[in-house]
Amino acid sequence: MRLLAISTALFTTAAALTTALPAQAAISCDTSTSGGSTFYDGPSASYKYDARFSNSASIPNLGTHTPQGAGTWYNWDGSGTNLILIASYREGADSQIYGINPATGATVGVVAIAESHVGGITVSKGWAFVSGQGSSIRKYRLTELRDALKAAGTPYLAQVGTARDVAGSSFIGSYGDSLFSGTFNDTGRGTMYEYKIADDGTLTTLAGAWEVPTKTQGLTVTANHFIYSTSYGRGNRSNIYVVKRGQKDLDAAALSCFRAPSMTEGITEYNGTAYLVYESGSHLYASDPATLNVIPRMHKATISSLTSLVP
Repeated sequence: MRLLAISTALFTTAAALTTALPAQAAISCDTSTSGGSTFYDGPSASYKYDARFSNSASIPNLGTHTPQGAGTWYNWDGSGTNLILIASYREGADSQIYGINPATGATVGVVAIAESHVGGITVSKGWAFVSGQGSSIRKYRLTELRDALKAAGTPYLAQVGTARDVAGSSFIGSYGDSLFSGTFNDTGRGTMYEYKIADDGTLTTLAGAWEVPTKTQGLTVTANHFIYSTSYGRGNRSNIYVVKRGQKDLDAAALSCFRAPSMTEGITEYNGTAYLVYESGSHLYASDPATLNVIPRMHKATISSLTSLVP
């Protein structure tokens, strides 16, 4: 969405790759509903969604901040406990990172970071990577983030070094030592690049842009699939795309798409379960009658129920 100073070579390469993409065909998303009651506020999005997802933990601080990115941190404190991390923003104020225990639903800590829209957050190789200002990615040492989450109140955590300018950081996901980051585009498909993560958190760009669905807000990556959350507008339903990895051209990839409730954001995988975040429960949208589905908590589904749609 936003470009800062990246090299002329990267601009040229990205432009050439984007231009080379073939004409886009329409992708059909399943909109069939059961017509019955739902486990969430508002009308049913689709039968496929309602049959796969269920309620999970509540999201904190919705009265002040709006949740965006979601990531997973295994064994965060050395005791075998795991966390779902949610990044949340407020215009003109510090952003926040929440650590939520998926086993209990409890919020174990809240940390303040420098203001940005924080559209993505992911953990790999001793680092937390968070969407920064413009099209940039910040990094935070997990040891420092752990100490901050354990501290009382809402301590402020500074990033390490300067933010890494990239082609797009509207959403972030990772798998192993690869980070995937891309652009949100509300009028057409976006692009995503893969970056190799070094031990010091340095990101090295790999050649070749991936085409991503229109209005992509969140991403989780498995060994064989990309799972995208897409949305735009408080009165519009969202979509979940399950895409088989391998083809950078979305029209050539095997995929499945189905409707979800309005205003999906980040999505992450933990121990075989996908956790999906909504911004609709935020103070910005919850009291607006135009908001189709007001959802103040994460929803969850087994990864296998999603990836089985595109075996």
